[in-house]
Order: sequence, then structure tokens, then C-alpha cells
Amino acid sequence: MDAHKLMKKAYEGGVNFFDNAEAYGMGAAELLMGEAVALGIERNAWTREDLVLSTKIFFGSMPPRGSSGYVKSRKSVNRIGLSRKHIIEGTKASLRRMKLKYVDLVFCHRYDPLCNMEEVVRSFNTLIDMGLCFYWGTSEWTAQQIQEAKGVAERLGLVGPSFDQPEYNLFAREKVEVEFAQLYPSIGLTTWSPLASGVLTGKYSKGVPEGSRLSLKEFKARPDYKYFMRLAEQTEKLRPVAAKLNCTLGQLALAWCLANPNVSTVIGGASNEKQIEENLGALEVVDKLTPEILKEIDQIMGTKPKLSRSMAQVQYRLRPLRHKL
Repeated sequence: MDAHKLMKKAYEGGVNFFDNAEAYGMGAAELLMGEAVALGIERNAWTREDLVLSTKIFFGSMPPRGSSGYVKSRKSVNRIGLSRKHIIEGTKASLRRMKLKYVDLVFCHRYDPLCNMEEVVRSFNTLIDMGLCFYWGTSEWTAQQIQEAKGVAERLGLVGPSFDQPEYNLFAREKVEVEFAQLYPSIGLTTWSPLASGVLTGKYSKGVPEGSRLSLKEFKARPDYKYFMRLAEQTEKLRPVAAKLNCTLGQLALAWCLANPNVSTVIGGASNEKQIEENLGALEVVDKLTPEILKEIDQIMGTKPKLSRSMAQVQYRLRPLRHKL
């Protein structure tokens, strides 16, 4: 896979945000992206200022096999979590792998129940003060945890989390549409898994293609494997809607995510240029998603979460504030 070639294809299509994490490929993904970014700058495809780059800290990474520290790192408690030590050292290690002076965004990849919230907030502000990032946020935190972090930051006169990265797709809606209702518009979302591990592309409707994610031995061993196959059957019911809009099932699923006004960006993955082209085609579908079409999708899928009375009141109360912002 030519990372630079794929990144350039996406950038030329209007994509400027590229997401990463210390744990992706145990650091290998950051190495690849760093090389791709540098090559693009060298060839005048973009400048560093043109890009919004992120990494995520929590799970740790693994030094290359055979390098110093490889064996010890597997058992080191200091290479994981959200301690001040790992937040700062982990971010510096990510920057070294990507050969960057800074990233635009740093995420807490998960919530750490073993670390005091004040320590977490202060540590990410230290990163900002050191010029290693501009903003910090969270990934898969609860609304209550995010509010706690914001409260601590406000009390200390520091920068709080500006964004979260939750899973969001036609099968996973509860957090974005209900739980986070009380947070908008004070937080942005960079949502992941818009295609539900590829299920919403429809490629599993007639079985599992060889070489696909669901064909992998480790995926078949997962307890939710049969659940994914049931989702594949449900996805097929959307095909008439996609045909009506002259798009693929994958484009429909991506456009549906983008149509949510509380979603700042949708993170899509691709292993070849054809997939990038198809993903970018979803941008032309968003405006076709009229209220009538969205209602039809809800009726077909039956996955729209119901707001509790209190959450409905919160959303109603926030409407004028969203309009002003």
C-alpha cells in the first residue's frame, strides 16, 4: 500500500484531516503517515499548515522488533494510560515516529479510571503550552466524563476537551444522538466506523468475501460475529433507497453520517484509490437526504434511539443557542 499515493488522492478530493493513534499497528501507522506527509511536503503537494493531523494516547505502542526496549515495553505499566508521564512521553514518541514538531489534535484514546481528572486536564494543557498540539479531546468517553473534564478545566482556567471521537453509524446511534445531546454545540465530533466495519457497504449481504475483514480468523472468533451477519441482512433493505439516490450503499451510509449537523467530520478508511473515490462520492449524496428520505431510512432500519423526556427537553432548550452559534 502506497500511503503517500492514497493520502494525496484523498487530499486532492478535499480531505485535510488525517487521524492516527500511537496504538495503530503499535506505532507503524504513525511511521507510514509521517513518511507520507514528508513526501507530500517535499513534492509540494501540500504544506504542513494545509493539514490537520491527530494522534491518540492511551494504549501505548511497541518499539520495532529488535530495537532497544522492545521486550521490556510489553510489560511496562508506564507506556499506557493517561498519567502525566505517558501523556507527555507518549505524545513525544508519536511525534518522533511521524517526524513532526506538532500535531493539531491529541485525543485521550479512552478514559482512565486510575488517573485523577485534574492531572489529565493539566497534562494536556502542558502539551499545548509546549507547542506539541493545539487542541485536545477524548475518544469513546461518556458525556458525564467529558463534562467532568470541562468542569475541571473551567475551575482551573485551563483549556478543556474540544471534541470526542465516538462510533457513529446507522447501527450505533445512541451516544451521538441521545447521550451527547446535552454537550452540543460546545463539543465537536470526529466519528469513526461510519460503515460498521464494512457491513453497510453491502459486501457481506451474499456471504463473506475472501480477504475481507469478516473473513479473518480472529474476527470469526469474536462473540459478535453472528450479530454482524444479521446487520448485513438488515443493510440489504437499504438498497432501494440507494438506487433511488443513484449511489452505492456505502455512499448512502457515509452521507447519512455527514447529514447530522453535530458531526464535524467522518473518519473513513481506504486501502486503495477506488475506495477513496467512492467515499468522496458520498459528498454529492448529502444534499439528497431530504427529511422524507431520512424518515424512510429510519423506518427501514428501526435503529433510531428514543429520547428520554429529560433529553428531549434539553434538545428543545438548546435549539435557539445552536441557531445563534
